[in-house]
Amino acid sequence: MSKIDEVVFLHQVASPCHLAILAESIGLKTRVLSSVEQLEANANVNSFYLLSQQGAALDANGIPLIACQLVKHVPVALYQVEREQLTADAALLMGLRGLLFSEERIDLLLTGLRKMLADELWFDRPLMSQMLRQLIRRVEAPDELSEQSSEMLQLLTKREKTIIQLVSSGARNKEIANTLNISEHTVKAHISSIFRKTQARNRVELLRWAQSFQSQFIVSG
Repeated sequence: MSKIDEVVFLHQVASPCHLAILAESIGLKTRVLSSVEQLEANANVNSFYLLSQQGAALDANGIPLIACQLVKHVPVALYQVEREQLTADAALLMGLRGLLFSEERIDLLLTGLRKMLADELWFDRPLMSQMLRQLIRRVEAPDELSEQSSEMLQLLTKREKTIIQLVSSGARNKEIANTLNISEHTVKAHISSIFRKTQARNRVELLRWAQSFQSQFIVSG
């Protein structure tokens, strides 16, 4: 993922956008929009979009309707999220990068924002594990792997398969580094290699790819 030039907040309520103020306080360039009509693409700027759940037109899962359109083209996450009003696994499967809940502490909000801007997902780890188990139950493992998938699996090293399993469990780079006793820089290098070999552009796509071949990524005790 290219370096983010600005963080765009779609804030459709009258109150100030406090998260944008916090983002500016740590040196991020921000832009706050008050309506969907103000959204416009700029091919020369790499923008990360944060959509407030509050004040937005929502789908049946509590996700802003505009998110479905934006997520196909740009990185998108939600903020000011009410837990009881959102189906979190639907947000993850849609391709959203993370959720920032309204009741979270300021330090966690900033940490989540930084992680997402660094191309990491920001969802509760229990949700990641729960969603993966649900997907495994729904998807029947193919009897035979396609030729392309077989080639991809053969390209992966044992260490890369282990990292795929850890990513699928919801582990972030630091946690993977601690588990494997390697540096975060090495983890990032492995993940870049995995993305290249599996043709995944991000962790969401990698998760979707790996769910069909879960048996190939068992971490030995």
